Amino acid sequence: MLENLKVGILGGGQLGGMLIRHAVDFGLSISVLDKDANAPCARYTNSFFLGDPKSYDDVLAFGKGLDVITIEMEAVNIDALLELEQQGVKVCPSPSIIKTIQDKYTQKQFLLSHNIPVVPGIAVDGKEDLLQLENKLPGCLKKRRDGYDGYGVMVLKSAADIEKAFDAPSVLEELVDIKHEIAVIVGRNEHGEIKCYDAVKMIFSGEKFVLEFQEAPAQLETNILQEATKLAEKIADALQLVGILAVEMFVTKDNQVIVNELAPRPHNSGHHTIEASTTSQYEQLLRAILGLPLGDTTLHLPSLMMNILETEGLSTNRQEKFKQVLSIPGAHIHWYGKKGNRLGRKVGHITITDTTMDSIVAKAETIRKILN
Repeated sequence: MLENLKVGILGGGQLGGMLIRHAVDFGLSISVLDKDANAPCARYTNSFFLGDPKSYDDVLAFGKGLDVITIEMEAVNIDALLELEQQGVKVCPSPSIIKTIQDKYTQKQFLLSHNIPVVPGIAVDGKEDLLQLENKLPGCLKKRRDGYDGYGVMVLKSAADIEKAFDAPSVLEELVDIKHEIAVIVGRNEHGEIKCYDAVKMIFSGEKFVLEFQEAPAQLETNILQEATKLAEKIADALQLVGILAVEMFVTKDNQVIVNELAPRPHNSGHHTIEASTTSQYEQLLRAILGLPLGDTTLHLPSLMMNILETEGLSTNRQEKFKQVLSIPGAHIHWYGKKGNRLGRKVGHITITDTTMDSIVAKAETIRKILN
């Protein structure tokens, strides 16, 4: 019975919190490991363990006695997960998948080896290597590991920018002539069943590379959407995925679809599925890792998901601002309950659903003015 299964999550952030919310529907017992005692998940489970998901000892101790372990971030200890797998704990996604994806260069090499179109990139160890690659600029520099929400990404326009570049193992990518950025969430279970959600169109902050909002479904040409879905399915099969995977892609000015990055876990680009889809990305993850049939990914209504970022003005009359937002039909607030203040970080999101994208965009603009 599902209620007897013990499921663990490495990472205690908002993604874990939303996963716990959906695990309640299945009667599951959820344990969480995070190094922050004030992590959002700490308030949602009585089985919260303080420890570092990147520590071998902490992950090994956490995993003993669990039936299934999943992740809400890639920065986890692979060796401990491999040992737990040997001891009979089901790890989803597999340690080999996490290891491949947590390094942006090995991720890129894996995709190339399976004939998946990706942004060309060169591995560099630091600034010294970059000085030898001035002729490759302008380019986009990404840290190979542990980047998230725009951290670990920067554009180098010329050699003059190398001085402020990351002095760490990174990938220097060619700048792509981007027309659109899209993402597809794909689920796959151990029986090889695959289901994709409709592609979403993502709009990012120009300077910080943080997702500002997304529209679902992406209103693009049918052949582009079909190609994006086909690529997501091909990658899930190539990885032998058990779980869900976010496939972020670029649509170029000449309508080519190129893979940007992968995330083998719930993702910002799938938040809208809670309100807008028959099965949310979180329920789909649970179905996949528990060996259940995958859920219906049908989108009931068009939607727009907008991130709430920490600003100096947000804390002023926040309760009154939220009341105004909640008075708007179709608007749903997700507040993550993060402790402390750090300007620019994601502290929540709002999903807006309605019958037309025009009305949704108009509501989003009203909400943006309320929150500012």
